[in-house]
Amino acid sequence: MQKILLRLSLFFICSLSLLNAQGKFSGYMFGDYYYNILRDNGTISNSTSASTAPGGTAMQAFQLRRIYLTYDNDISGQFTVRLRLEADQSANASNGKIGTFVKDAYLRWKNIFAGSDLFFGIQPTPAFDAVEAVWAYRSLEKTILDLRGGVDTRDMGISLKGKITQNGMLNYWIMLGNGAGTSKPENDKYKRYYAHVQIKPVENLQATLYFDYKDVPDIQNIYTGKNVDNSALTTAVFLGYDKPSNYKVGVEAFIQSTPNAVKDTVAKTYSTKTAFGFSIFGSYNILPDFTIIARYDNHNPSTDDKGKDPIAVTATVVNGNLSRNYFIAGLSWQVENNVSIIPNILYETYEAPAGQGEPDPSVTARVTVYYIFL
Repeated sequence: MQKILLRLSLFFICSLSLLNAQGKFSGYMFGDYYYNILRDNGTISNSTSASTAPGGTAMQAFQLRRIYLTYDNDISGQFTVRLRLEADQSANASNGKIGTFVKDAYLRWKNIFAGSDLFFGIQPTPAFDAVEAVWAYRSLEKTILDLRGGVDTRDMGISLKGKITQNGMLNYWIMLGNGAGTSKPENDKYKRYYAHVQIKPVENLQATLYFDYKDVPDIQNIYTGKNVDNSALTTAVFLGYDKPSNYKVGVEAFIQSTPNAVKDTVAKTYSTKTAFGFSIFGSYNILPDFTIIARYDNHNPSTDDKGKDPIAVTATVVNGNLSRNYFIAGLSWQVENNVSIIPNILYETYEAPAGQGEPDPSVTARVTVYYIFL
């Protein structure tokens, strides 16, 4: 079925391109050769939980992590469409091969009113555009909210995006989505509400404030028999400075609060789970074709120690709530305008479980290749 859908999608966008010369295809891909220098033999930094790369110590492989094929078309001066397919090794098909799915499929109504555009369909959520533009190395890693699963990068819904002030110093983006990402169709009445404000006080400097509320069904408190709230609130702030062809630097932090997400089997209570993370990153052009890149992330899935207490919760829950430090360093060589080769190193450390020694870090060396083919 997946092959049939992919072929139909490709036929559809190719037919659109032939029928309308204004349509445009674009595409890029990136992948690596990687070698795992170190892994812990315990449950923390094994192949299923390490952020750096799959597999244990000495695992090595060539991998193609992402392929994008995008079709953009201007229906008229006011309406445009985008259809984007993604092949991603993390979205495996039922037969274990690299999966392909629809990443974007939306209609844009430009200037539905002065300074604002309306979007309908599968589209980006407001949490990522500003941060990814300053980070600029998605080929190395996702931004922290994406990497740690705090917010889906895509959702099916409707949004408004535009200027609050005419000079573009203050901008907004609001969205109403299913809250199911791109993984499945909606099957309930609950939605996710997004809002994003961007401030550009001076040239090259920007700050953003983001939040969303993910409404979900109540869950049952097994100790009281009552239904209780389990909807999550996410807030993120970002500050970035971008001096083109010279350097970029950014700082992002987020908090995600989910009530009644920690079940304490000793106290027989439910409590709020609060996740916290921040990321500091930058890049600097040492030569016209060479850029050094560095990044540090800290992610604490549960700031409440109850979520890390092996007496109160299961070992699986404890392991999922331990904090991590993640370091990325690389050197990008832009061989040509559309081809970059990036040797890089990934290093991740882990909080020690209660009563246990500190796990060994995960260390992976990679050579990443990024290229635009359309």
